[in-house]
Amino acid sequence: MKNTFFILFQKIAPQHLLTRFVGAFASCEIQWLKNALIKQFIKAFDVDMSEAKNPDPTSYKSFNDFFVRELNSSAREIDSAPNTIVSPADGAISQLGKINNDKIFQAKHHWFTTTELLGGDEKAAQEFENGEFATIYLSPRDYHRVHMPITGTLRKMHYIPGDLFSVNGATTQAIPGLFARNERIAAVYDTNIGPVAVVMVGAMIVGSIETVWAGQVTPASKNVSTFLYNQTQEITLQKGDEMGRFKLGSTAVILFGENAIEWDNDLEADTVVSMGETIGTVKK
Repeated sequence: MKNTFFILFQKIAPQHLLTRFVGAFASCEIQWLKNALIKQFIKAFDVDMSEAKNPDPTSYKSFNDFFVRELNSSAREIDSAPNTIVSPADGAISQLGKINNDKIFQAKHHWFTTTELLGGDEKAAQEFENGEFATIYLSPRDYHRVHMPITGTLRKMHYIPGDLFSVNGATTQAIPGLFARNERIAAVYDTNIGPVAVVMVGAMIVGSIETVWAGQVTPASKNVSTFLYNQTQEITLQKGDEMGRFKLGSTAVILFGENAIEWDNDLEADTVVSMGETIGTVKK
């Protein structure tokens, strides 16, 4: 019953207005207010500040600044072996597996299409047919920067407007096509194992999504926008490099082409992963 009311609230609530309001509130730099918010958040979600490059909660200029805090150099180890795929983020595996007939599994009875996820880009979606996907959910307590699972050169980025439903377990089981309905950015890279896509999916009260090459991307217009980078500038990111960040958390979906990789045998739904740890190996 609790979940039913939660889903109903999201359907009738002014998602974008609420999210923008929370985003503005989280950007507040009033010292006593932002310090109170940060301290309460750390307590509520048991955030480990010893991992942060700056462990002093009161030194951050705003809650958003704290939320996208950088880790210290010893907090995560990036697997540098050339034949490994690493997790792009801290979080938990929501689902992973094969992409068949343009469909990606979301939860029991729910699928969405690769084409929808990539903003209607049928040509790009076809490159991932019979490939592999993994969906990683970032909880509030997690580190909220997204990194490269493999070295790649950015080919293009789609900004896709959409809803802002929550992306927790209850919502993924109740909202059809959730990750292809929410506001998101989809970055497609060329790599030595073929195309790789990293999709950063927004959610309710996610203030914005940023990338290292474009800065803040969302919130943006109500139209799908495509930015081609292989025709204007070369942006190559090494495995483990930061590609973007969420202000107030969400989900990352990664896509690989056919016969490109295989997942580690111990990965399954709800497996907790850390950014930089091995989650798969290259087949090619």
